[in-house]
Parts: sequence; C-alpha cells; structure tokens
Amino acid sequence: MTQPLKVGLVYDFDGTLAPGNMQEHSFLPTLGINAADFWADVKERTRSHNADEILVYMWRMLEIARRNNVQVSKDDLKRHGSTLNYFPGVDTWFDRINLYGTERGLHIEHYIISSGIYEIIRGCSIFPKFTYVFASKFIFENNVAVWPATGINYTSKTQHLFRINKGIKTIWDNSNINKWIPEEERPIPFSRMIFIGDGETDVPAMRTVRMQGGCSIAVYDPQKIGSDSAQRVLHGLIAEKRVNFVAPADYGDGSQLDLTVKGVLGGIARR
Repeated sequence: MTQPLKVGLVYDFDGTLAPGNMQEHSFLPTLGINAADFWADVKERTRSHNADEILVYMWRMLEIARRNNVQVSKDDLKRHGSTLNYFPGVDTWFDRINLYGTERGLHIEHYIISSGIYEIIRGCSIFPKFTYVFASKFIFENNVAVWPATGINYTSKTQHLFRINKGIKTIWDNSNINKWIPEEERPIPFSRMIFIGDGETDVPAMRTVRMQGGCSIAVYDPQKIGSDSAQRVLHGLIAEKRVNFVAPADYGDGSQLDLTVKGVLGGIARR
C-alpha cells in the first residue's frame, strides 16, 4: 500500500490565524496597559539597548506584571490564550484541509512558527491541531515565569523551517539542525511545504520557502487592507517575489485562501 505523502502547512500566528497581537487580547488589558503605549515602549527600549525586540517585549511583560504584583504563571497564560478570537473559518479549517489531503493521498501536518508566547498558544482551542508549535518561551520556576527562555524573531523563523524540514521537534537541538541530510530523505521537503504568514516580519520565512521550491502565501486582515502601509507591504511582497499568492485571512470553505491552498495541495498530489 502506498504511503501518503507528508505535507507541512506552516503558520505564523499573530495577524495570520488571529487578528492583532496575542498580548493585546487580554494580558495587557488585565494589567490596565494600553497596547499602543506598550509596543512604543518596547521599540524605544529595543533601540536604546541595541537589543532583540522579542526578548525586550517578553521581559517587559514580566516587569509590568511584577510592578502590579501579578505573577505570570503557565495557567494564567493558558487562560489568556483561551480568550483569543480567530479569523473566520479557522476553527474548522484544519479538519477540512486534512480531509482534502487524505482524499488525494496526502498526510497534512500543521505547524506554528511564532514570535508570540508558547503558553498562550497552548491555551487556544486549536492547539491540538498542530504537530508542533515553535514559539517564544519563558523559563518557569514553581510554575511562574521568571525570564525569557527563547525568543523567535523574524530571522530565526527560517531556522525553524529547517527543523520542520528535517523532522526536529525541539528548540534546543542544534546538532541535528546543522547535520547534512539528503533532501529526498527529509520528512517534509520544502517542495511539500506551504507557509502562511502576514506582514514584513514573515518575509525571510516566506522567501526561504518560496526559493526552496515550496509555496508562500501572505494573508491580510480585510479590516485593515485600506491603509496605505498595508497596501505597500502587500505590493512589495508581490513585486519582490517574496510570496506566491496573497489572500484575505478568511479560512472559510470556498474562500480565496481555501481555494488557493487546495490548488497547491492538488498540484503536490499530481506531482
């Protein structure tokens, strides 16, 4: 019996599966922090300390919580994750795409590579749909977050694409990520990988997948597409050949994104 071909669908999270940044849904409001002020402060501290923006925002989350006498526990972060709202169709997307793949001899695996917080994503209703989630993590002592453990920024996302490509489901394993493996022996060749992301922070990952023979799709929030900055980003992604397709972040059955992904999967199956 022929084994089904393994295909990897890889997603960013913020702005891709859910609107906005995950910290803005309930974490910052619970502390009485204005989201715009928080991110402006993060960017200023990033510049003044010549630091990594992801690590700075994670540190500021803990610092502000301590200032308000709030302990950030794993359970608290999971509860924040349970409050997230998704783009239309996300809640039924995975089962529908899995079935579509199965009918064409494909085994679909879903992955996340996100600069957001792992424990918040872990609290989301869709978390069980993913084979593995690569996301920024805290170090926890006695179940309380004390310091950033790892931050996934826009360039390190490409490293995690190769972890998926080679079947490495850890962040700490740096030996196997550098080990040479013939492309045909890798669990998910880039030619059978689809990356779905939004905005400029996903550009390196989008370009890597596209240049390695896979498919990159940029999605956008239909509520924000009217802004000049959003238009410039999308036009740039297309003109500079960073992505194969652009579509609204609507995952519903029969949507433009749904038809695009199914078309790519159909092409993989035919090949």
